[in-house]
Amino acid sequence: MTTTSDRGTEATAAPGDRVPFFPPDLFHEDRDTLLRLLYEIGTGADQKFILGDHTRRFEDALRARLGATDVIACSSGTSALHLILTALGIGPGDEVVVPAFGCAPLAAAVLHAGAVPVFGDIDPRTLTLDPADAEARVGTRTKALMPAHMFSVMADMPRFVTLAVTHGLRLIEDSAVAQGAVLDGVPAGLWGDAGLYSFVQVKSFGMPGEGGAVVTRDEETARTVRMLRNHGQDGVHRGLHHVIGVNSRFDEIQAAFQLHRLAGLTARLERRARIAAHYTEHLAGLPGLTTPPPGTDGRCYYVYTLLADDRDALRDHLSAAGVDTHVYYPRTLPEQAAFAPVAAARPGPGLPHARDVARRHLSLPVHHRLTDAQVEHVTEAVRAHALRTRR
Repeated sequence: MTTTSDRGTEATAAPGDRVPFFPPDLFHEDRDTLLRLLYEIGTGADQKFILGDHTRRFEDALRARLGATDVIACSSGTSALHLILTALGIGPGDEVVVPAFGCAPLAAAVLHAGAVPVFGDIDPRTLTLDPADAEARVGTRTKALMPAHMFSVMADMPRFVTLAVTHGLRLIEDSAVAQGAVLDGVPAGLWGDAGLYSFVQVKSFGMPGEGGAVVTRDEETARTVRMLRNHGQDGVHRGLHHVIGVNSRFDEIQAAFQLHRLAGLTARLERRARIAAHYTEHLAGLPGLTTPPPGTDGRCYYVYTLLADDRDALRDHLSAAGVDTHVYYPRTLPEQAAFAPVAAARPGPGLPHARDVARRHLSLPVHHRLTDAQVEHVTEAVRAHALRTRR
């Protein structure tokens, strides 16, 4: 690989070594800082462990970085989805159009709010909710559209903005995996009424624990979310509950740790983007494989995902070559037992692309801790399988 790894003088792994999908040494360089923060906050005179000054400064830093009206840190990305739905008044009797291919919270958060998820098909190239298909599923009870950025590609947010305006719908942007991504000059999370990020360990701005954030340009939505995350209190008058809220508060140690790591986020994201570009350059056009759309606009490179006609055979080949891979969503959401009754009660057009992608997708390691040698090894292993299959 012609780019330079951010691992400096660390030893380069031999190609025969196992290439991990998730880096086991993700926080190695920050361990001393984490231990110091744990001690300082744990022994601090004010004994403030949630929603303190570190959380406020973390929110301020993200707000300034994004140009958002407000950022509200909360307990997880899933919780952020629920807070947004509740703040926007989505509940019983409402429907929300969500992608059929994606993570369970896309449907579960809607159900927890008392509303009904309506599953839409995806674009077979971007793997995100297809705007045309989503529009076809809008009905009299539809209250919101909830596209999700998937793997390394943002959804077509300009078209979803147009759809939301045309039909008078709320637009919720599930940008959990897309922190740092920008589309047409607008950061992921700021296209709709509200968006969100997830800070769980495996995300591009992951931390050693659970956490998330709601991001928005709307002051009223931000005010409501801020109350909802802390049992309905406004943060000024303790013990006065203005709305029925939940406990979705943010940890002070994690806030301080994320503040420490924020300065290096851009470099880590750039490293991921270079690795992804290398994969695409050398894997695009191989028989039986489809690579993600190239480019940098609207790209996040949280995960690099191929579509393979013989996905399971490729996965076995890579495992034998010492490369760990991951299949994120082996079934569409309507095919999951948890959501099948909901889908059956609201039948609609088929979901051929979502079903096909569930059968064919395979994600390769793309995290910033990979060495150049490991990236080359992954690339050559994929190429060897594809070219051998062609012969």
